[in-house]
Amino acid sequence: MSGFRTLCAVVFGLALATPCLAADVGVRQLTIPATEHGRALQVTVWYPAGPGGEPVMVGDNRVFKGVPASLDAPPAKGRFPLVLLSHGSGSRVQGMAWLATELAKAGFIVAGPNHPGTTSGDSTPAETPKLWQRTRDLSAVIDGLTADPEWRDHVDADKVGVVGFSLGGAAAMEIAGARARLEAYASYCDSYRKWDCAWYAGGVGYVNDEKVKVDKVDLRSVDKALFEQSNLDRRVKSAVLVDPGLAQAYDAQSLKDIAIPMTFINLGDPATIPLAVAAEKLASLTPHGTYATVSDANHFAFLPECKEGGAQLLIAFGEIDPICTDAGKRPRADIHAEATRLISAALQRTLKN
Repeated sequence: MSGFRTLCAVVFGLALATPCLAADVGVRQLTIPATEHGRALQVTVWYPAGPGGEPVMVGDNRVFKGVPASLDAPPAKGRFPLVLLSHGSGSRVQGMAWLATELAKAGFIVAGPNHPGTTSGDSTPAETPKLWQRTRDLSAVIDGLTADPEWRDHVDADKVGVVGFSLGGAAAMEIAGARARLEAYASYCDSYRKWDCAWYAGGVGYVNDEKVKVDKVDLRSVDKALFEQSNLDRRVKSAVLVDPGLAQAYDAQSLKDIAIPMTFINLGDPATIPLAVAAEKLASLTPHGTYATVSDANHFAFLPECKEGGAQLLIAFGEIDPICTDAGKRPRADIHAEATRLISAALQRTLKN
């Protein structure tokens, strides 16, 4: 549930950079209306592409390595399953380019918004528990792509999946049908006081890429009806949940009622997985749930590979989380490769068969 929050536009200002080698993956930046926030959603789409487009590096910046794609390349002929991406708290969807690119190579159209209120440089504790806003963002992406004359002939609207990481994993849980209980979440934070709970109590946020003082969040003051409502979107047929947030707050019966395949992945060995994102029990409660772990990893291993000197730059910006440090001796590229195999296999099995 943490990471990226202290970083500003000087680090994350470039979503796309040039030059790079061309790839068989296209990428486009779209704007999709979303009245929930009173402002449009900025959405990145990766897709199987034909020749053309401008070679770019997606997500490249002073800290993280980018991933090659072809900006505005023409989509390849055919219809493809749609995979929604939901990034972690204080992150951006471009930070999932390493995964999105590989999924596009495997024959998926992959689209994710930068969620207003919980995106790098635009992230506050008060906005964080509003999962109903994130799920509406994701539903708006489905609406936008399936109605857009340029995309509707390429998107297979009957085959929609979602991949969520951390707070994005919580959004993916809820759009699949899970419901969280406000008192359960507040009680968990009464005693845990780490991770997301520490964020609510920290008294700081980020607005317009600037650190600001904000009120501490009393979770019991969150709108209970909205927090506990169903955010199910039946168009979503498969969900992959990587270190999903709110892990201790879901209503058990709502998990038992989920009808679609749910692929749960925790980053790390069983003894090291934080309570905040522990997902094995969640998988056991869902009728079509599977569970896997990625060894020698930690929560931050799902972020992009760091450049040389990236860790030092983060420290200089006041970042306290070990974003560039992984749990074991495996390179982050190896961890990404294993996670990609698990995620791609789940989506191939549930959306293409």
